[in-house]
Amino acid sequence: MSTEPHQEEIFGKAYDLKLIRRLWRFILPYKGLFWFSLTLLPLQQAFGLAQPYIMKVAIDGYIAGADLWGLGTLALLFALALGGEAVTSFFHYYFTMLVAQKCLADLRVAIFSHVQRLPMSYFDRNPVGRLVTRMTTDVDVLQEMFAAGVMTLVSDFIMVGWIVVIMFYLHVGLALVSLVLIPPMALAINFFRIRARQTYRLIRERIARINAYLGEAISGMGIIQLFVREEKSYREFDELNAAHKDANQASNAYEAALYSMVEAAGSVSVALLLWYGGGEVLHEIIGIGTLVAFKEYIHRFFVPLRDFSQKYTVMQSAMSSAERIFHLLDTPVSLSSPSRPMVPESFRGEIAFRDVWFNYKEGEPVLRGVSFRIEPGEKVAVVGATGSGKTTIIKLLSRFYDIQSGSIQVSGVDVWDWELQALRRHIGVVLQDVFLFSGDVRTNLCLGDQSIPSERIEKAARYANAEGFINRLPERFESLVRERGSNFSTGQRQLLALARVLVFQPEILVLDEATSSVDTETELLIQDALDKIMRDRTCLVIAHRLSTIRNADRIIVLHRGEVREMGSHAELLQRRGIYHRLYQLQYQQEEQRLGIPDAGLKVQD
Repeated sequence: MSTEPHQEEIFGKAYDLKLIRRLWRFILPYKGLFWFSLTLLPLQQAFGLAQPYIMKVAIDGYIAGADLWGLGTLALLFALALGGEAVTSFFHYYFTMLVAQKCLADLRVAIFSHVQRLPMSYFDRNPVGRLVTRMTTDVDVLQEMFAAGVMTLVSDFIMVGWIVVIMFYLHVGLALVSLVLIPPMALAINFFRIRARQTYRLIRERIARINAYLGEAISGMGIIQLFVREEKSYREFDELNAAHKDANQASNAYEAALYSMVEAAGSVSVALLLWYGGGEVLHEIIGIGTLVAFKEYIHRFFVPLRDFSQKYTVMQSAMSSAERIFHLLDTPVSLSSPSRPMVPESFRGEIAFRDVWFNYKEGEPVLRGVSFRIEPGEKVAVVGATGSGKTTIIKLLSRFYDIQSGSIQVSGVDVWDWELQALRRHIGVVLQDVFLFSGDVRTNLCLGDQSIPSERIEKAARYANAEGFINRLPERFESLVRERGSNFSTGQRQLLALARVLVFQPEILVLDEATSSVDTETELLIQDALDKIMRDRTCLVIAHRLSTIRNADRIIVLHRGEVREMGSHAELLQRRGIYHRLYQLQYQQEEQRLGIPDAGLKVQD
């Protein structure tokens, strides 16, 4: 199991404003709510900034003058300021998080929608765990950004500016003494900002590796246990986990240093204020109320700076996550429908491969000039040694990959000119490795399409010989299907896959016909279902059974990516070529076991 860095983990310089502009596109549909929540901030700040000034007036004016009536009025104003700050703070947070939930839900949908349109080659290169991280962990980090009030950073600095203005308005000397530590603190904050950015990108990289490893290890747990690899897997996971822990510890160190530095600067500023301001009070240059107000303003000045250390930490994590999310969203969809798709006048079901060349890796062709034609209603079997390109033909026919040269036509129209969904609706594919979704049997057969009537689903199950075991289930078609269909046998999953194809009634049937690990009774059911399903349909079958090969109208023999022979079973045996050797190796014993006559052909070594 690979733990090597993935190319998407390597980023250059981060452009925060560019990322925020892209995030803004998801906020835009809810901009009314967003701007309303932001308009509450000036009110919240005004209520907060008024409180120290009210205290100054109360102490220097009304307490010193023993004016109880005026003091009561100021007490009421102070209570109104407190209440106003609390109410505006509540509604600001509520509406901000409402917008966050809506736009991040849209972002998850956008990511999933994009992933569904990516070519199969992308999934060949990218572990599932990484993609799950993009849609879960990384989006959750963006939610933390909203919750931490990161979107109010600008308003925080505006409030700091107003505090500075008020402090200089009240007393220039006290303001200068109180703010003397700001320049060196700004330099320190910039230092920690750069370091924090690096560590948070590293954290996101390493959690993605952990998720990718877990996804692979849990899926392959049977192999791990079978080959007694638990200890090695434990060590590999422990290394990944330790690397993630180290990255978090580095981040915590920077965050703690930044937080403690701001706290220390705030405490020193208060001490300087008391030292200098106390002397001013003793010399009766300022009133004690002014000193109290300054202390409150210093506290309110350093609160945004202290929160900035936390908000900046969240912002760095969010920007790293946003980089990764948009890196995924920027992955080009190389397989797409043409702007003006062609539609055949009538879907006849013929298939034509013309000089098709294809490779998964540059310079390593899998198919080399493959050409053949399948007429409507014809049954064609494809045989060949492992690695000869049989399964690749299935993938290319449904255009899961694009060929390098040549052409593939379905009903006279090149697959490049088809609208992708329309092409795939006409082709029913049953692969050797059957995939079932969590849910129930009925949902797996109709794939969640509620417009398909129950009668059609049940008829398809009956026709595919799946109805027998379905009726024995506790709740029949509503019975639970566990993850990947783990509560069904291989044969039962195969029968369900055949029934699922019938539900959608494709004109072309493509089968990777496998019966390994299937008991004799189930194999007979599968064979009978195949015989019925293949009637009156164009069929392309990667053949594993002798009966399928003998009953095929034609057999295509692939060897090292090339069509080497083509003909009926009897014709190919007469040629004594590649098919003859395959027959001797794979099928002759089965034919003799079943007592099938060899059509007068005596096969010799």
